[in-house]
Amino acid sequence: MKAKELREMTSSELNQKINEFKSELFSLRFQLATGQLENTSRVKFVRKDIARVKTILIERELEESRA
Repeated sequence: MKAKELREMTSSELNQKINEFKSELFSLRFQLATGQLENTSRVKFVRKDIARVKTILIERELEESRA
């Protein structure tokens, strides 16, 4: 997911996205541990998506505290 798309979402939608990504990451880690995961690079992308969403949320908090 691109940062531009994420910035257009509300904070509550972003929190929902984080929960979705975390559940997907849990599922991917479980598949990796059991040897069922075919696309191992997906774990890396999901982790980066979580970081991207968290970064945008922190940017918004900083903007609010400055105002």
